[in-house]
Amino acid sequence: MTPAHPVDLAGKLNAPVLGLYGGQDTGIPLDTVDKMKAALAIGSVAAKKSEFVVYPDAPHAFHADYRPSYRKDAAEDGWKRCLAWFKAQGV
Repeated sequence: MTPAHPVDLAGKLNAPVLGLYGGQDTGIPLDTVDKMKAALAIGSVAAKKSEFVVYPDAPHAFHADYRPSYRKDAAEDGWKRCLAWFKAQGV
């Protein structure tokens, strides 16, 4: 059985999503990010509160400081956003 693609599951989510993406990520193209945004926008009330940030110059795994793909500015901004997101969601 083939697992469902995240975009296919987006309409069933009962929580908002924080998406932090690299604009140069060849594994997750921006059209896929746009499809996810669109799917969440017609989902539950919570899913409609999802937020996405694309770091234009960042590749895949830009937060992994042990890899050549690490991008300090994007990683630090993403981490701050992540912590703020969890706090806003009551986590």
